[in-house]
Amino acid sequence: MSKDKELKTNVMRMLDAAKIPHTVRTYETDGSHTGIEIAAMLGLDKESVFKTLVTRGKSGEYYVFMIPVAEELDLKKAAAAVGEKAVSMIKSKELLPLTGYIHGGCSPLGMKKQFVTSIDETAELFDRISYSGGHIGCQVETSLEDLESLIPLIHADLTV
Repeated sequence: MSKDKELKTNVMRMLDAAKIPHTVRTYETDGSHTGIEIAAMLGLDKESVFKTLVTRGKSGEYYVFMIPVAEELDLKKAAAAVGEKAVSMIKSKELLPLTGYIHGGCSPLGMKKQFVTSIDETAELFDRISYSGGHIGCQVETSLEDLESLIPLIHADLTV
C-alpha cells in the first residue's frame, strides 16, 4: 500500500467524495501537544483551528461542539445553543465506542453517527478553518461553507 493510501482517513474520503477542496496537514506528535502548540507547529492562527468536543445533554442526547483550540467550552452557552437544560462532557473512554474517534483525533466529520453539531460563531471570521482530520497528527482545512455542506451546523457563542 502506498504511503498516501495509508494516510487517507474517513474525513478525507468524505471530503474527496463531495469534491470539497481541502488541505491536509500532518505533524509528528506523541499525542501530548495542545491545540495551541499544534496550530503554531502548522503555522496557523490558533483562532482558526477548532477542536471537536462531545457532550451529553440532560435529555441523554449527544451533541458535538467545535470551538477554537485556545478557548474553553461554556457549558451553559452550549446547552442553550442546542436547547438543553444542561450538557456535560462525556468521559474519554466513551468517545471511541460512540464516535469511532479517540481523544485528540476526534473530527466532526465521519463519526459513527452524526450528532447535532454547533460551531463557535468566530468561525465566520475566517475564509478557511482547520479541524481534526480523523486521527492524531492530522488536520484538515476547508471553508466553513464547505464543512456545512456536509453537516448542518448551529452557529453560536460557545466559549467562556
